[in-house]
Amino acid sequence: MSFGEYRVIYLGGMGRSGSTLAERLLGELPHVCVAGELVHLWQRCVTDNERCGCGKPFGDCEFWSAVGESAFGGWSNVDVRRVAELRASVDRNRFIPQLARRSLPARLGCDLAEYMNYYRRLYGAISQVSGCSTVVDSSKHPSLAFCLSRGDLPDLRVIHVVRDSRAVAYSWTTRVQRPEAPGGSYMTTYSPIRASSEWIMQNASLGLLARSQTPVLRVRYEDLVSEVKPTLRRICEYAGLSVEESELGFVGGGESEQWAELRQAHTAAGNPMRFATGKITISKDDRWQTAMPGGQRRTVTALTLPLLSLYGYAGVLGGPSRFAPRPATPASTASGGTP
Repeated sequence: MSFGEYRVIYLGGMGRSGSTLAERLLGELPHVCVAGELVHLWQRCVTDNERCGCGKPFGDCEFWSAVGESAFGGWSNVDVRRVAELRASVDRNRFIPQLARRSLPARLGCDLAEYMNYYRRLYGAISQVSGCSTVVDSSKHPSLAFCLSRGDLPDLRVIHVVRDSRAVAYSWTTRVQRPEAPGGSYMTTYSPIRASSEWIMQNASLGLLARSQTPVLRVRYEDLVSEVKPTLRRICEYAGLSVEESELGFVGGGESEQWAELRQAHTAAGNPMRFATGKITISKDDRWQTAMPGGQRRTVTALTLPLLSLYGYAGVLGGPSRFAPRPATPASTASGGTP
């Protein structure tokens, strides 16, 4: 089955770093379809029938039913167990060193080709059914970004979303309900040390990807929430999206408070914010500065200090952040080196 040309924007980075906000904002741009964290689609949606961002169970969503029919002749034709086996054999962080090489071991290359065939068909069908030339996948996982970089996609652009490690670590200690799942389940929680380790590994891995031939743009959460329109313009310029100023009219407000008007989106998985519609307030979540115990804050700062400095964060000694957004210039936003 063949599909027309399409572009994939992959949002990568550590969870709780603002990727869902970035995705929802991108979804308001013309010719852009946001699809959620597609790495989880196979289990959470196809098998577990969790809710789409539109509110309907996955199996009852007309959009995803059409995507499944276009891509695979129906979701019943997808061997979800085989997808899980392939993911376990290629799409894990431990395989990143091999995926970063010029040539792959024969077995890894064979499994990767089969695994990527599922994603090429999925992306192509999303583009076809939505009528959008750009598909946004907010899966975040660096290992999937490496897989996609070798997946013969028509056009792949990776956006590396980063956030202050202490804010991320604090967020991972809080309980967040998963409204799309039955039974009142909650998202995973991490200790500050575990969150620090994950933050380093995932961000450093995406820095390694930036050294390859795959285009990577680094965007900081703090820049996104303080300068929404300029950040969106930088993303559009990097991703090859032509957007008129009038098409950014869904964002408004001033220095003290910004807002965005969001429509319903057919996102397959992700942060509970994917269900938000209407006018939402956009402001920096800095609760960690007062709610995070001092010992935890100092520990996270010490563990993540090299990358904190590289990403341009202030207040790196462990006290309340003295962060100030950097000027929104192309030279300061492109990720051209290794963390």
